[in-house]
Amino acid sequence: MSTDKINLMNLSPAELGEFFVSIGEKSFRSQQILRWVYQFGETDFDKMTNLRKDLRAKLKESCVITAPEIVSEQVASDGTTKWALDLGDGQLVETVLIPEEDRNTLCISTQVGCPVKCSFCRTGAQGFNRNLTVNEIIGQVFRASTRVGFSNNHEQKPISNVVMMGMGEPLLNLANVTKVCELLLSDYAFALSKRRVTVSTSGVAPVINKIAGKLDVALALSLHAPNDELRNILVPLNEKYPIGEVLDSVRNYLDKSNANCGRVTIEYVLLDHINDSIEQAEELVRLLRTIPCKVNLIPFNEHENSEYRKPSNSRIDRFYKVLFDAGFTVIKRTTRGDEISAACGQLAGQVKDKLAKQKINAKTC
Repeated sequence: MSTDKINLMNLSPAELGEFFVSIGEKSFRSQQILRWVYQFGETDFDKMTNLRKDLRAKLKESCVITAPEIVSEQVASDGTTKWALDLGDGQLVETVLIPEEDRNTLCISTQVGCPVKCSFCRTGAQGFNRNLTVNEIIGQVFRASTRVGFSNNHEQKPISNVVMMGMGEPLLNLANVTKVCELLLSDYAFALSKRRVTVSTSGVAPVINKIAGKLDVALALSLHAPNDELRNILVPLNEKYPIGEVLDSVRNYLDKSNANCGRVTIEYVLLDHINDSIEQAEELVRLLRTIPCKVNLIPFNEHENSEYRKPSNSRIDRFYKVLFDAGFTVIKRTTRGDEISAACGQLAGQVKDKLAKQKINAKTC
């Protein structure tokens, strides 16, 4: 396959329209391509029968439609499925399907590894190599859809929710994540509601402010601590963007968003005797009192090489009760897929750590 061909899966809906105009075609051709690829799962130009034969020939000469291939599949007893996708450069990323009675939620990755390096997260321990391209991100949704069904197939249940909570910090790959969101929301592509697309962030405050009023999807903030002292340890990014600055940016985003129904989702991983005391719950109540939010409490999903442990059920219940009694909407997340290392914080893939190499080179200079 020629490497200089344009991968149409790397283009946003607007860019795809501009591409067709650039080759002397009407921009509506982009809508036809989008439907073929993202609603029917078709990547063979010859089978796109509502395109003229000469146009199909032209596209075959200069374009491809390709996504990373699934190289492994693991299915947990609760139906949670984890796929590893080959990026073609010796690296793998992972994506997870969480099936429920009324929905199919897909958790996708946005980077190869993660530069934020939260101390409890297995992904961060793998290091960081690079941002994923548009086709490598939307390709995860495409590949998952080939297994569970596209929207045109009424005999199967297609992907209904997409959360960017896999490997990486989405807001550090903003340009590509924005294009992916446009594909997820486009009526001619996956056609998801803005409330069913969630971007999770560890708190990149300037970027949250930047996208306010521009990227209107659901927002989740990975908080994990009620004060800066502890969060500096758990989420090192906090040293650059402390909690107060992050929460101010979240307020700004909510003021300009329709997708969030006025509330941000606060993700809080509970770590045994680290951030799960009654006093810390009360501190969290004071911190979030002026933030419209719902709180997801996530018992830590243990993994090898981590000294952190999951709290007892009684500690989880006590923490929950403090928030609930204070009037917060609180959800105790059920662990899904931990037996196949597919639960929150367990994704690892295969990462060539570029940051580690840079540190080694710096020491040898």
